[in-house]
Amino acid sequence: MTPRASHLPAVLLMLTAVALFALMDAGLKLLAPHYPPLQVATLRGLASLPMVLGWVLLTSTGASLLRVHWPLHLLRGALGIGMMVCFVYGLRSMPLSTAYAITFVAPMLVTAMAVPFLGERVGPRRWTAIVVGLVGVLVVLRPTGEGVATVAGLAVLVAAVCYAASAITVRMLAQRDSSQAMVLWFLVLLSAGAGLLAAPDWMPLQGSDLWVIAGVGVSGSLAQVALTEAFRRGEASLIAPLEYSALLWGVGLDLALWQVLPDGVTWIGAGIIVASGLYLLRREKVHAEAEHP
Repeated sequence: MTPRASHLPAVLLMLTAVALFALMDAGLKLLAPHYPPLQVATLRGLASLPMVLGWVLLTSTGASLLRVHWPLHLLRGALGIGMMVCFVYGLRSMPLSTAYAITFVAPMLVTAMAVPFLGERVGPRRWTAIVVGLVGVLVVLRPTGEGVATVAGLAVLVAAVCYAASAITVRMLAQRDSSQAMVLWFLVLLSAGAGLLAAPDWMPLQGSDLWVIAGVGVSGSLAQVALTEAFRRGEASLIAPLEYSALLWGVGLDLALWQVLPDGVTWIGAGIIVASGLYLLRREKVHAEAEHP
């Protein structure tokens, strides 16, 4: 088998995961105008639990699910609630593609956070890429007040920060806990925590929204499994850049469902973020190869 052919399953799995996550996010955007953000976050967790639970029971043992590092799981659950609530709040008033453009800064934030929390070393070139990526976010937000530097835009930025912090906890948990435990307890804590907070303002579900909720659950579950399998089969430096294909899905879904497109300045900002992110991934690969020749 040629190297290109051997990488193909991981590439296809990653592209599939990105597409499924985009469909899930479109479902969240459809629900966002009708329910409080905390309720939407709860529904996202509950809808995915049945399929994920089936996958977990088929592929793991009970002991591996219970002997876990609970403090980090609780922290990740809290970060997940913050991420989902802020992201859903932002989706209420901005195109999906614009929200994606802002969240693309998350991988750079992960690299920056890895310095104090994981003790990793980041050289000047990678710090430069991080700063350039943050400039791209400012271009998208346009803090002059003419763009989307609203509460919604800032909420999506906070969601990206929560996502990056959650990714740091995943790196720490991966050294001791199984993938099944991480996926299961994240959804359980997201559903329970957001559900308790959402209970006072819980709104009755509309029958017409049930298919959207089911779609969120199915697409989110399959996306999580595909993502886990993609990273198991392929090198992170090869498949991580494929996450940027979400922007194409965001644009397509925005056009098909809401008949909106990002403006020119948003495209420029997104281009800066993606370019700096790709450069950062390339530098991380070079750095890893230098440490482990």
